[in-house]
Amino acid sequence: MSGASAHRERPRSDGVPHPTCWLLHRGRPFGRWLIRQWYDVRVHHPERFPATGPVVVAANHIGIIDGPLMAIFAPRPVHALTKIEMFKGPLGHFLRLVGQIPVDRSNADPGAVRAALHVLREGGVVGVFPEGTRGPGDLRSFRTGAAYLSMVTGATVVPMTFLGTREPGGSSGSLPPKGARIDIVVGTPVPVDAVPWPRTRENVRLTSTALQEHMLAGLAAALDETGRSLPGPLPVGDVDD
Repeated sequence: MSGASAHRERPRSDGVPHPTCWLLHRGRPFGRWLIRQWYDVRVHHPERFPATGPVVVAANHIGIIDGPLMAIFAPRPVHALTKIEMFKGPLGHFLRLVGQIPVDRSNADPGAVRAALHVLREGGVVGVFPEGTRGPGDLRSFRTGAAYLSMVTGATVVPMTFLGTREPGGSSGSLPPKGARIDIVVGTPVPVDAVPWPRTRENVRLTSTALQEHMLAGLAAALDETGRSLPGPLPVGDVDD
């Protein structure tokens, strides 16, 4: 189901505007060029990414630049759910211009959910970091948002693994040094059937657990393929807040 009728399904998304997308779509080639002046970014298996239809990108989260890299280097433009604390001042204005979706991580945020559903019901791509915060990137902590969005819309979940966006021992806000290699590995897509209202917490939990297991296997494969390792936990006392 797509179009106006899909937006009237529960939870409704017909009263929510589509995030801005002009600059996100048009600015990605320049963004890729600019970032590659500083980092050696390598995207593995872009052919795995569905060319059309709604997609939820679910990625591990190790560094502060994971979100921008997802939006710019994914094979299709991504509207990533981004912590609301980032939407302040000039940076916040820019994030809205490039179509990113603010989300309150500490409270239920129906507005962010509806904005994400609006994008998916229009056949677009939404990005989610299931770990909820930057850290070791080992996917041991795993929230249910990606599973829920895919169950509501029938969107395919595409795992993505980030490697090299934070150095071992680096703080949550640190950047890798100039010239560093960054690997972005597109995993094997996971088709998810749309589940009609009402959806139970148990439905969502089971789907999320299956997705976590799939992503853990993909993470192991990405580490093996690239010869990389995860950066380990954040320094003691460092919290991505």
